[in-house]
Amino acid sequence: MTENETLNATNGAASPEAAAMPQPAEEAPHVQTPAVDETGPSLEELLRQAEQKAQERHDAWLRAMAEVENTRRRAAEEAERARKFALEGFARELLAVKDSLEAALAVGEGASVERLKEGVELTLKQLASVFEKHHITEVNPVGQRFDPNVHQAIATVPGTGEPNTVASVLQKGYLLHERVLRPALVTVCQGPAS
Repeated sequence: MTENETLNATNGAASPEAAAMPQPAEEAPHVQTPAVDETGPSLEELLRQAEQKAQERHDAWLRAMAEVENTRRRAAEEAERARKFALEGFARELLAVKDSLEAALAVGEGASVERLKEGVELTLKQLASVFEKHHITEVNPVGQRFDPNVHQAIATVPGTGEPNTVASVLQKGYLLHERVLRPALVTVCQGPAS
């Protein structure tokens, strides 16, 4: 059997014309390559753009973190300065009171008691003015109802007044903006003895 006959038999061709026709050679299997869209960016270009955006965002994040740290550091420094120099105005005004007291002591023995008393009274007024300016108020509660939040009772004394009222003040108390700096030391009336 000839080659054409073998081909005819395998192809199922019965006619001699079919046998005379050249048969196509077997093709190698076709490997498909991904179609590249010529109108849009390539994958490499998209990857490069994504990496660039990621780098920009990372840089922005680093700058934001540095800014937060700088703000935190500045706030801590300002708080430290505020704590350190909070009393600067008050202390500056107390210097004038100290100067007045030193001047009173420097007068010497020739000064009269009356002049010395006048100087001390002026100095006390100066100090009271400083206290008022800085919202330091005096607590002198004679005759007021005893308040354990601003008074400290040293003793109870029998008296004709209403029970639980302040009979006498041994040491004045002071408030700073309604907060107790020092409670007033008082004796409290226990009421009439029965």
